[in-house]
Amino acid sequence: MKKAILILLVVGMLGWSVYEFVISSEGGIKTSEYENGNIGEKSVESDEVGIRKGQLAPDFELKTLDGKTIKLSDYKGQRVMLNFWATWCPPCRAEMPDMQKFQEKKDVQILAVNLSETESNPESVQNFVDELGLTLTIPLDADSAVSNEYQVMAYPTTYMIDSNGRIQFIMLGAMNYDFMVQQFEMME
Repeated sequence: MKKAILILLVVGMLGWSVYEFVISSEGGIKTSEYENGNIGEKSVESDEVGIRKGQLAPDFELKTLDGKTIKLSDYKGQRVMLNFWATWCPPCRAEMPDMQKFQEKKDVQILAVNLSETESNPESVQNFVDELGLTLTIPLDADSAVSNEYQVMAYPTTYMIDSNGRIQFIMLGAMNYDFMVQQFEMME
């Protein structure tokens, strides 16, 4: 009797494992839209505005750290790295020098959107920029409207947007210079 129960249990577990493997390999059931740090691996170009790979990135308007008003649409025709960050975020701090190097060496416009609402002190952003010697464009998302629209759930979050305004890559977490270059070279 014990052997029969053990065999039945093993066969049941094996059957369940095979079933799960087949379902997930066919893409039938997905537990999350986020896969390997990217939203959806397949890029299907669309004229729809949204935050998924292949969609047109939602436009926004923000004031920069130096007081200018910018829109994402101002950069149409250029490849853009849209990064959401905060000064208190250690991975954000670690990736900033690589972002600066990336903008200096490649034909890319970096918009490093600071999540100002999360900052304890408004001066901390300018102090951070001065300390690291950054020359990046730093839009300030004072009321988190843009980060909410882009559904930022982790800091940093980066969207690579091609010259047509289409999202080509999404990364949750920090990137190093080599990875930035790799994703940049895959864009049009």
